[in-house]
Order: sequence, then structure tokens, then C-alpha cells
Amino acid sequence: MRKNLFFLAIISLLLLVGCSQQETLQKTGDLVIPTFEYILENGYPVNDKGETYGPDMGNRMIIDEPDLILAQGENSIIGYAKKVELDGPKPKTPEEAVKLNNSPPREVPLYDVDGETIIGTYWIGKVNR
Repeated sequence: MRKNLFFLAIISLLLLVGCSQQETLQKTGDLVIPTFEYILENGYPVNDKGETYGPDMGNRMIIDEPDLILAQGENSIIGYAKKVELDGPKPKTPEEAVKLNNSPPREVPLYDVDGETIIGTYWIGKVNR
């Protein structure tokens, strides 16, 4: 009897882990994410609207960041945030800079590669989980 319960528990655990893994894959399964190697060889890919997209390459590239930057937002949703929305308002005075620095968290939409379809939210000034 104990042996049967043990095997039943193991099978249930495997099913739970398998189902949760499948759900995670579905969240990002349709999102196109170019590799670093591809970007280094070909530059950032371009969507139908003419916007470049991909991860921030940091110091690996001389060219600017893409228009749509790969980000992981709220509820672990992976998508693209628009660079102009991430940058936010530019302060014109030191006082404005202090005010912006002390402002509450703000949300930025996460988009699919098309730059139009909103798939999630990325927070600036708050931990994204």
C-alpha cells in the first residue's frame, strides 16, 4: 500500500512539473528573440513597422540600442519595451532630475515584436516579478 502511494505521489509530481513547464513555454513560445551572434553578424532585425528589436547588447556593439528592447516584466512575461518609453522624460534642470528620481514607479507596456500588440507590463522603479 505504501509503495503504491509513493508511486502515485511521484507520478502526480511529474505531471505537475510537466504542466507548469509547458505553461511557461507558452508564455514566450511565440516571441521572436534574436541571438547575440545573429545581431553581431547581421545587425538588429527589423519588424514590419521598420523598428529594430532585440536584447540590449551593452558594449558588444557600436550601433545604438534597438527601438524595441527585450525585457522581462510583471508575472515573468517576456516582451519588448519601446526605448523611448523606457527612457521617459528628460530633465532640463537639476531640480527636475531630483523630482524625476523621487517619482513613484511607472509602468511601460511590453509589446510583441510588431511593436503594437501589448502583452504585458514592465515597471520602472519597482521589481518586476
